[in-house]
Amino acid sequence: MSWSAERYVAFEDERTRPARDLLAAIPRAQVAVAIDLGCGPGNSTELIAARFPEARITGIDSSADMVAAARARLPAARFEIADVRAWALRARAVRASADDAGAGSQAANLVFANAVLQWVPGHAELFPALASRLCPGGWLAVQVPDNLDEPAQKLMREIADDGPWRQKLANADGSRVRIESAAWYYRLLRDSCSRVDVWRTTYHHPLAGPDAIVEWFKGTGLLPFLAPLDSVERADYLVRYTRAIERAYPTSSDGTVLLPFPRLFIVANRH
Repeated sequence: MSWSAERYVAFEDERTRPARDLLAAIPRAQVAVAIDLGCGPGNSTELIAARFPEARITGIDSSADMVAAARARLPAARFEIADVRAWALRARAVRASADDAGAGSQAANLVFANAVLQWVPGHAELFPALASRLCPGGWLAVQVPDNLDEPAQKLMREIADDGPWRQKLANADGSRVRIESAAWYYRLLRDSCSRVDVWRTTYHHPLAGPDAIVEWFKGTGLLPFLAPLDSVERADYLVRYTRAIERAYPTSSDGTVLLPFPRLFIVANRH
């Protein structure tokens, strides 16, 4: 998949709102070291820097395009191109010095993961590993889209299964991780954390017509379905998807459509 910072920030206000809500749930404790996992173009990193101006912040993303955009946006912060799962599971090393230690050797006061772990498999192992990267009293803050049963996502899978590209897209659905229940994440983190808060919020984003919904998902959920296709197939798939979106999301008299978007939030404080 090829992540595009330009396409992602086309809906920056809507994509940043859950990050703001997630950050607001973290007490204003002292944060010396913060890690922004899946930092994207730096919009969430910018929020962390404003909330904790004294923190040494490292943003981590697997996309070179996203990291380049984040570095241009926040030149004072450190950004690394790395796999999120590999970072989480890597054994923590002893820091040689505060100045030259990379993100892999830091025990953090805050590990912040906004809209990234839905792409990272193995949550039963991943979430405890993330909590273990915290200092005592540190905070794990996670937000993941929980929208696989929404029409926009179902239509991606239905069109993939009903076209000449069926074989090419046989594994496209496997790119996203199905999110577990709130109780499942609570139980998973309760042994290592003194406090675990889990909640679910559905945002209703007013967008400028059905085409805007398609553009939204071109930057995220549609990527695994479009990447394996050639240019002709991709155009055909998008025509079918757009027509299906028009039927599934009625347009209001002012030309807007509402995109319901459920998200799961998890905030945990390590013992």
